[in-house]
Parts: sequence; structure tokens; C-alpha cells
Amino acid sequence: MTGSLMTTAAEGAAAGLGVAMPLGAIGVLLLQEGRRGWRPAASGAAAVAVVDGLYAAVAVLVGPQLARALAGYEGWVRLLSAALLAVIAVRGLLSLRGAAQSAQAGPGEAAGEGGAFRSFVRFGLLTLVNPMTALYFTALIAARGSGGSGGSGGAVYVAAVFAASLLWQELLAAAGALAGARLRPGVRRATYAAGYGLVACLAIRLAWPG
Repeated sequence: MTGSLMTTAAEGAAAGLGVAMPLGAIGVLLLQEGRRGWRPAASGAAAVAVVDGLYAAVAVLVGPQLARALAGYEGWVRLLSAALLAVIAVRGLLSLRGAAQSAQAGPGEAAGEGGAFRSFVRFGLLTLVNPMTALYFTALIAARGSGGSGGSGGAVYVAAVFAASLLWQELLAAAGALAGARLRPGVRRATYAAGYGLVACLAIRLAWPG
């Protein structure tokens, strides 16, 4: 029994890293958030991990039914996600002066509890509207079959997904904070512009995948 749960935990950890490690829009945004300060970036990283764990839990409970439910709306959800990314990119590019002033003030000084809460909500919503995360976990659960999808095995799987995702996202947040603390203001402005420009490109690619 213990060996089976360990195997389930390893599978969950691999699944969590599999969805977290590809450096997509969320990873880029976490790195950008880290340059503003550790606290908001850590909150955003926690939000991403929470949603990953939530989707894993839903996939464990619902399984193939979730894929069928999302199949007809995947295009609309993709457009919504692209719109959110575009808004964030535009706002980021338009507020480079304010971001530079915050960077000059020093990491963490421009972001208090309100900034951490807003970061948690923003990253949670961005991860929540990504249909590929839900489909990813649903496909994995369906492939595992019904034997390890319920009871303690399901709980262990979801916990391992959350832990692995949280570890990776917090590493990204820490990397962004460390880089932000060592960059001069002019270089920070350039990295902000490049980062948000990449987010804009990702939004366009998400809206027109063909």
C-alpha cells in the first residue's frame, strides 16, 4: 500500500512539474513580478500552484466528463485567456515609468499586502482560464484509469501536483526577485519592455493558434 502511494505521489509530482516547467506566459509574468518584489511574486506563484492543484482535483473527481464539457467552449476560453494576457501586456508597457520608479525604490518597497493579494488574484484567474491545464490533467487521469483516481490515492496525487507546482513557481519568483535586486534601473526598464512584449506575443499566438 505504501509503495503504491509513493508511486502515485511520484506520478503526481511529475505531472505537476510537467505543467509548471514549460516557460509560458505565466512563467514570464512570475519573473516580471519577482522584479517588483518577492512578496507579490510569491503570492502569484502560490496562486498558480493552487489552481494547478484544483484542476488536478477536479480531474480526479470528474475525469473524462471534464474534457467533454470543455470541448465545445475551448475556443472561447482561449480567447478570454488571450484577452487577459493582452490587457496585462498593454498595462505593463504603458506603466514602464512607474515600474522603473518602483524598481529604484528597491525590491519589495512598492508592494505591500495589497500588492500581494492583487497578485494572488491576478495569477489565479490567469491560470484558471487556461483550458490546456484542465485538459492536461484530465488526459493524465484518464490514462491512469480508475484504479488510482479515488480515495487516498487521489488525495496523494493532488497533493503531489500542488507541491511540485508550488516549488517550481516559487523558484521562478525567487529568480525574478534576485535578478531585479541586481539590475540597474535602465536594464530593468529594458527587461520589463521585453517581458511584456513577449506576453503580448503569447496572447496573439493563443488567440490565433493556427
